[in-house]
Amino acid sequence: MRIPIYSAALAAALSFAAPAQAEVVEQEADAFVTKDSVTVKATARETWLKLISPGEWWNSSHTFSGDAANMMLTPQAGGCFCERIPANDSASKIGLAGSVEHMTVLLSIPDTALRMRGSLGPLQSEPVTGILTVTMAESDEGTTVTFEYAVGGYMRFDVPVIAKAVDAVVSQQLSGLSKQLEPITSIEGSTEEGPDEAAPKAEPEEPASASDTDVTGEDAEAKEKEDKVSVEDAFGDFDLGDQ
Repeated sequence: MRIPIYSAALAAALSFAAPAQAEVVEQEADAFVTKDSVTVKATARETWLKLISPGEWWNSSHTFSGDAANMMLTPQAGGCFCERIPANDSASKIGLAGSVEHMTVLLSIPDTALRMRGSLGPLQSEPVTGILTVTMAESDEGTTVTFEYAVGGYMRFDVPVIAKAVDAVVSQQLSGLSKQLEPITSIEGSTEEGPDEAAPKAEPEEPASASDTDVTGEDAEAKEKEDKVSVEDAFGDFDLGDQ
C-alpha cells in the first residue's frame, strides 16, 4: 500500500508566491515562525467547533492515509491531533490498522485559543520542535482566526525554502477551515489548485561574478548544500507494501 505524504502538495505549495495575509514573520539559521490570519462570518463558538473537527476541513493531500476524514482532535491538555491509517486487506493477508500523531494539545480554551506541539509534514523526521497556536477574536463582522506556527531546532533543510513551503501548507489548512465558515477575507495563494494555477514565480537571482566570491567561499557553500536534504525528497512517499 502506498501512502502519499505531501509530495504533490509540496510541489503546489512551493510554486505559490507569498500570500498577502500569510507570511514567514521570523527566520533564523535553525528556526522560523509563520503567521496566517483570516476573518470568517461565524461566531467564536461556531469557529471553535469547526476547528476541533479537522476531518471536515483538513486537506487530504497533507495526510498519510490520503483521506482527511481520518483526522481527529481531542481538544484537551494531552489530547492528540491524530490520524487513523485504515487496514488494507489483500487476497493473501489481513491488513493491520496504523496511526499517526501529528500534534499534542498543550492548551485548550474553548472559543479563544488552541495550542499544540508537533512537527508537521516532513518536519516529523527532524529533531525540531513546532508549536502551533490558534487564536480566535470575535468582532462585529465575525471572527478572526490566526494560525501561528513556530519551529526551532536542527533540521536537514535549507530554512528559507522549508519555511516558505510550511507557511504555504499551513495557510492552505486555514483556508480550508475558513471555507467551512464563510470567509470575509481570504488568504491569497492558499488555494488547492496545482502549480499551473499558481502565481508567477520569482525571477532567478543573478549569478555571482568571480569578484563576488573566492574559491574558499564556493567550496563552503557547496559543502553546505551537500549536507542539506532536498525539501522535495523529504515530501516523498512511504511504500508500505501490503499491510
